[in-house]
Amino acid sequence: MAIVKVTKDNFESEVMQSDKKVLIDFYADWCGPCRMLAPIVEKVAEESDKVKVCKVNVDEEPELARKFNVMSIPLLVSMENGKVAGTSLGYQPLESVKALLKI
Repeated sequence: MAIVKVTKDNFESEVMQSDKKVLIDFYADWCGPCRMLAPIVEKVAEESDKVKVCKVNVDEEPELARKFNVMSIPLLVSMENGKVAGTSLGYQPLESVKALLKI
């Protein structure tokens, strides 16, 4: 499944109304650990059709970053039924991301 770029305009439809688990990757282009995590996030998107994978650029979407109290990146947020099910801060290996999503 393709990774969805989430903005404040499509957040409601892509994340809150999703019938699947959602993984949100809060990142910035200048962030080294974010770039290291990107291939892992892409692998989750490729491997699992049970999870919708979304990315939020914190520089472009400060409102969403504030809504999720993003103080540090990369931040992964697992959402189920419109509620936060778990979070993970910093670089994580694939197995840890899968564990966060329970897949």
